[in-house]
Amino acid sequence: MDGLARRYQEIRRQTDLLAQPLSAEDCQVQSMPDASPTKWHLAHTSWFFETFVLDGASVRDGASVRAGAPLQPSYDYLFNSYYEAVGRRHPRAARGLLSRPSLDEVRRYRRRVDDAVLERIERGTSDELRARIVLGLNHEQQHQELILTDIKHLLGGHPDAPAYRSGGAPASKTPAPALDWIARPGGITEIGVGAPGPDGEPFAFDNESPRHEVLLRPYLLASRLVTCGEYRAFMRDGGYRRPELWLSDGWAEVTGAHHDRPLYWRGGDGADAETIYTLDGARPIADDEPVVHVSYYEADAYARWAGARLPTEAEWEAAAASLPARADDNLADTQALHPRGAAAGGGLRQLYGDAWEWTQSAYGSYPGYRPAAGALGEYNGKFMCGQLVLRGGSCATPRSHIRASYRNFFPAGTRWQFSGIRLARDA
Repeated sequence: MDGLARRYQEIRRQTDLLAQPLSAEDCQVQSMPDASPTKWHLAHTSWFFETFVLDGASVRDGASVRAGAPLQPSYDYLFNSYYEAVGRRHPRAARGLLSRPSLDEVRRYRRRVDDAVLERIERGTSDELRARIVLGLNHEQQHQELILTDIKHLLGGHPDAPAYRSGGAPASKTPAPALDWIARPGGITEIGVGAPGPDGEPFAFDNESPRHEVLLRPYLLASRLVTCGEYRAFMRDGGYRRPELWLSDGWAEVTGAHHDRPLYWRGGDGADAETIYTLDGARPIADDEPVVHVSYYEADAYARWAGARLPTEAEWEAAAASLPARADDNLADTQALHPRGAAAGGGLRQLYGDAWEWTQSAYGSYPGYRPAAGALGEYNGKFMCGQLVLRGGSCATPRSHIRASYRNFFPAGTRWQFSGIRLARDA
């Protein structure tokens, strides 16, 4: 079997497995406009392959040319996410109202798309079409993480706080090692990636290019992520009540929304919260585990309180460039689906997995960046405004999906992602 066909089957199967613990009702509901129903994720990722692979058999100036009738004509409208060049689309905030098609119909649609894509690979593909399939698989892995974070937001808001699965991983009991400061040199260094090969391998999203030089001043990077216990100390010192620690927009956010703790902390009053909701259900907060589900505003305020700052994305990548993800990094493949305490030892730990790490860098284009022509050019470029970059992946990120150059991005107030804190200082 073609290696690409095998990879296609494995990644698509993993998406189906993520939805397996859920009822049809679970897959239908949308908990907020920023989250999507699991059923929509299952359909949208299939629509992506139909639109940009099956309908993209002929390629002209980077745009899809429909090779035949769509499998389901209405799906172009129902399951398009944000591709204006493809046509009109259903409003994002109303995806939970799409009771039709049923979950069974969406699963049948996935199988039809799978059969057609695998048949196309078996017949032979051009470099351009293989590159589109590789992009689609990486796109699917992004949605695998979103399935987990979106369903966590849904179930975590339920009065009974039901678990996503049964028999999950227990809380880690590893004591957090002392936080050390790792000195990093200044100077000119390169970040980003070069252009992939004609078949899209090795893969990187377009926002990771071009590779370019940056000038860094000497800096210090914390050896591990900030823990729940350390964040609790910030809370007990009045962190959520001290406006001098907060950016103006952040202060407006936390006071307006009455935030006094990270998302999913339950019970008690602020710093005295006792339990945390996880995908395995509610359990006591483990103070040695990394704090997660904090916004950029919360991360920035904590850093100020700690006499530090957040790293820039260039600082983060320069430190991570020679340290690929390891087999014991807590990514989605471990099935923990929650951050674990840092392992003992020297050097930088938890660079990959556990929690996406907020940086102070605004999400923008690299020098010389040009989006692709056609609808696929809308994938990343048009979101380069009003968002912050996160690095490193989380406990919900597939291992094969993460790398040192990967740039995730969200608005500063985002809390439902597995987002955490690594500190930096000027040397």
